[in-house]
Amino acid sequence: MPTAKRTTSTYTVPRYIMPDGSEPEYEAILEQIQDYRKSQIGSSYYYIRAGEESTILCRIIPGGGKVFFHEVVDHHNHGISDEDIAEAIKSDTGAFSLPGHYHISPHIEKKLRALLEFE
Repeated sequence: MPTAKRTTSTYTVPRYIMPDGSEPEYEAILEQIQDYRKSQIGSSYYYIRAGEESTILCRIIPGGGKVFFHEVVDHHNHGISDEDIAEAIKSDTGAFSLPGHYHISPHIEKKLRALLEFE
């Protein structure tokens, strides 16, 4: 019996990715995004993860637990285009020392603040 094959990279969100042993530790990601003031919007920190298959906007909410999830945010629902994400990566200063992780751009920050600051 033939099986269905995914032809697009569309996923339902919110979606949570549980990191495996190859992922950086929660503390390392949190430490680096806390140093970048613009990444905190409300009680969440936002950043971009670029992988081999896709580039995604993620957020984490600091907590006391040891379990860490990357929450994948549907950037289109927040008025952020694929071009906005690509431009943020292109103009990144390299301050995030973890490979494949990028800070959000001032443009993305502005859009997120407009939508989320009062939630």
